[in-house]
Amino acid sequence: MNEAARAAADAGATTPALRFAHVSKSFGGVRALQDVSLEVLPGEVHCLAGENGSGKSTLIKIITGVYTPDPGAEMDYFGNHVDGVTPVTARARGISVIWQDLALFPQMTVAENIAFGDILGARPRLVRRRAMREKATRVLARLGVTLDLDAQLSTLSIAERQIVAICRTLVGDARLIFMDEPTASLTHSETESLLAIVAKLSADGVSVVFVSHRLAEVLKISSRVTVLRDGRKVGVYDTADMTQSRLTELMTGRTFDSAIVSRDRSDARPVLEVAGLARHGEYEDIDLTIHAGEVVGLTGLIGAGRTELGLSLFGMTRPDRGTIRLNGQATAFRSNRDAIRAGIAYVSEDRLTLGLVQPQPIADNIVLPVLGRIVNGLDLISTRKKADLVNHWIRELTVKIGRPEDAVSTLSGGNQQRIVLGKWLATEPKLLILDSPTVGVDVGARAGLFAIVRKLAEEGLAILLISDEVPEVYFNADRIIHMAGGRFIATYTPREMTLGDVEKAVYA
Repeated sequence: MNEAARAAADAGATTPALRFAHVSKSFGGVRALQDVSLEVLPGEVHCLAGENGSGKSTLIKIITGVYTPDPGAEMDYFGNHVDGVTPVTARARGISVIWQDLALFPQMTVAENIAFGDILGARPRLVRRRAMREKATRVLARLGVTLDLDAQLSTLSIAERQIVAICRTLVGDARLIFMDEPTASLTHSETESLLAIVAKLSADGVSVVFVSHRLAEVLKISSRVTVLRDGRKVGVYDTADMTQSRLTELMTGRTFDSAIVSRDRSDARPVLEVAGLARHGEYEDIDLTIHAGEVVGLTGLIGAGRTELGLSLFGMTRPDRGTIRLNGQATAFRSNRDAIRAGIAYVSEDRLTLGLVQPQPIADNIVLPVLGRIVNGLDLISTRKKADLVNHWIRELTVKIGRPEDAVSTLSGGNQQRIVLGKWLATEPKLLILDSPTVGVDVGARAGLFAIVRKLAEEGLAILLISDEVPEVYFNADRIIHMAGGRFIATYTPREMTLGDVEKAVYA
């Protein structure tokens, strides 16, 4: 229990900020929640943990009035019993939510997005831009970050957009805040800033329910954790007595081995050879070789130039100088289409908008890059060829779906990421670039994804794994390149260094 919650209990303030009991929810014939309870104390940072599909989001939507629970639920806010909740009444009671999928306005400015609730108001009124900017400035200062208030949101990075979403929620006078994967797109330093804000809110008596797949930060920031699995509550546990491996076991019902898989692949055939690559303001003097069957991890803090380098290797941007050779042949990509034809595949960190077409069917997303390969003699898409290709990758990657015709948005984060992999593996690449492939993917699904990555490497595929989470590259790469300020500054071999040593170097 954290200090604020302990102090409240010591003072006799035992009335929970939130108490929901006997909560069940069915959608048609599917039971999403079965007799679940959740209690959060005043000033407590409480974690809600579970794999995708465990019922976390459904429970949050019931608490915030988006869904109505099945009969029999008991609901108390701040000691007051409630019979029914709507999103409006929940907000009026001081309940606020930061959803995983950002509800922002790309064509509006940073200040307008942050102060949107005040701008909207209960009735039409003039927008007080000075007051709006002052409010946005104050909230940004609380997060310890600086953003251009006049910048259009569409120009911001994923991490910056996440910060804007958090700021907009903090503008209100919330007494209980749900944070659903707020750090999924944040770097280590940005995450630390957010966790500091959460600690301050807790000290001020604000309760926070924190949802995250990053178990280390869960154990760091929360005092207790409620674990859900398959729509049922497994239990409530003090985080002081919890480990990441034990929490993983409770969430999944399975155990996972964290073993170093690093191998020396320097004798294998070079697939990618980069020499002296540079792009002004993004990266400089990049020398890189990736061999057949090798997984090279690329890590570093925000601004290191990792994604920028990956985009140039994929033909999305052109380097100012330097050479790129693929299987010994010099290449100069004019676009990503050239890179795809040459045998390079790129899995973006933003699968929601760049990796997949969310409203479109699963099958259509898989075949999108290879439409030319599945046409018949009349240049029309062959239904048989399409079905064969789709079924092959769904089976090969063990994707859990209803029907290939279902919208890809109906899948969990882990299964969506497998569809992205299948989409690019269908192009039969020689080099696979994975840019933060586990953003928003739970711990069980992560293990499955990296098992696929290792299998692909064993089959000879060269892989560049980009991630700001050092444990990901440490346990899944053959060697690790540390990038900072647009340059490669060090190379680490997992089998020769401890995880702590690598983290200390990267986060210094």
